[in-house]
Amino acid sequence: MKKYKDYNPRKKEITPLKEAFEELLQAYKLKDRFNEKKIVSAWTEMMGNSIASRTSSIYAKNKQLYVKLSSGPIKKELMMNKSKVLQIIEDKFGKGAIEDIHFL
Repeated sequence: MKKYKDYNPRKKEITPLKEAFEELLQAYKLKDRFNEKKIVSAWTEMMGNSIASRTSSIYAKNKQLYVKLSSGPIKKELMMNKSKVLQIIEDKFGKGAIEDIHFL
């Protein structure tokens, strides 16, 4: 017979690292900022080398993506296909990760 109760304030079930990390991001309200950083780092993968090589700078702030391009024709083409670019981002990172894109 046990004299003492088994006291442990931690959760008894095992939580996968991914879930624990998601909970941490939610708790500290960092999820949006983390997604913005992931989107910026995945720009080359999403758009390909031809567009990425003509991207002079890219950053995200408040769910807005700002892309500075060194090629006028590429900028015009992306502006005309803005909804397709947003769809690519949405497919990879989920709805609402980026609300709008500004080509500079």
